[in-house]
Amino acid sequence: MSQRDTIVAIATAPGRGGVGIIRLSGAEAHRIARQVVPELPPVRYARHVPFLDAQANDSIDDGLCIVFVAPHSYTGEDVVELQGHGGPVVLDRLLNILLKLGARLARPGEFTERAFLNGRIDLAQAEAVADLIDASSQAAAHAASRALRGIFSERVTAITTALIELRVYIESALDFPEEEIDFLSDSRLWERNQQLLHDLATLLAQTQQGVLLREGMRIAIIGQPNAGKSSLLNQLAGEDRAIVTDIPGTTRDVLRAEIQIDGLPIHIIDTAGLRHSDDPIEQEGIRRAWLEIDQADAIVLLRDDRDHFSLDDQKLLAQMPQKPMVEVHNKIDLTGNTAGLNPANNTINISAKTGAGLPELRNHLKQLMGYQSTDGGQFIARRRHLDALTAAQTEIAAALTALTQTQAGELAAESLRRAQIALDQITGKFTADDLLGEIFSNFCIGK
Repeated sequence: MSQRDTIVAIATAPGRGGVGIIRLSGAEAHRIARQVVPELPPVRYARHVPFLDAQANDSIDDGLCIVFVAPHSYTGEDVVELQGHGGPVVLDRLLNILLKLGARLARPGEFTERAFLNGRIDLAQAEAVADLIDASSQAAAHAASRALRGIFSERVTAITTALIELRVYIESALDFPEEEIDFLSDSRLWERNQQLLHDLATLLAQTQQGVLLREGMRIAIIGQPNAGKSSLLNQLAGEDRAIVTDIPGTTRDVLRAEIQIDGLPIHIIDTAGLRHSDDPIEQEGIRRAWLEIDQADAIVLLRDDRDHFSLDDQKLLAQMPQKPMVEVHNKIDLTGNTAGLNPANNTINISAKTGAGLPELRNHLKQLMGYQSTDGGQFIARRRHLDALTAAQTEIAAALTALTQTQAGELAAESLRRAQIALDQITGKFTADDLLGEIFSNFCIGK
């Protein structure tokens, strides 16, 4: 498939709707559109026109037509958008005619990929398009919008520019050794390197928040049978997701619910009670529970407040993987203990029946992953951004070591070069083709 092809796709979501949009992009977009729309409107003007099937001498639909001319379009190419009625049969017929006239069906994310390849947006902004569409909270949508406007890219570019200036200075000094200037002893050189590390650490912390906003966190509720795990799931979800009875072992399968705490998506997983059982169905539920524990970001260990810390509890704790965990004591409506954080043993007391202690638990779940609510200054980010920033941080630290301890300018320059490559991977200035394929293949068709 060539980037020179003219591509077409339905840009609105599948199903019925009041409006359906078909988007054409490429060098032949205007020519192809003229065979469906008798007279194209002026550039960037919306005009009500009929959509015709010239071969059948028939009208398909009518709606708005908007024409864009390269490079002033979303993709940077000639673009035509046809906005008709949102019935799937009508849209499919119009799409098939455009395909017969010479367009090719767009791959997932190909419109945004072309926008990136044509320099309309960088790679971080392109990813923000998908993140804005997939946002599961207002906070995530706002953060994705900021990334789409280039807030994240600007921060990365500023650090990259400072890094390049430092690298040029070091490499220039290496190229002119006859000047007999001991540039490595210049304290300003070290200070600039340390400032780079400081700025990168700040951006790294903000990027971690952005990753949490995008991915959320998975929390597995575990404990002995009848500790109240399903009741807690229902309380956190705000609805009856799980069957609650006094019979131990009621939950046989994994149950899920999604909640938001200050915009942070949290995926709550209710698991089967962890105990020895001869019931094959319950055994399968317990096996699945351990799989969820392995995949979880954090664990809520739920205990009945009426029970002492038993040998079974000790065995259960010994089997837990090294992950953030909070111990929660349930059923304080029966014991009379105070709701909320118990500083004596760093546990949280709740009643899943009455909701007492739930606000403190929600706040603690947010803190488990280091999430901090802000005043809207966040930007969305992905784990690959985090990996790139971490790699750059490691290389810049190595450059500082080379300057201050071994006086090795060549090693410092090489570390800075590798740091620059890592940062360039975020915006796409240096990106492998297979990474581009992986990123854009996860987009929806028509975007």
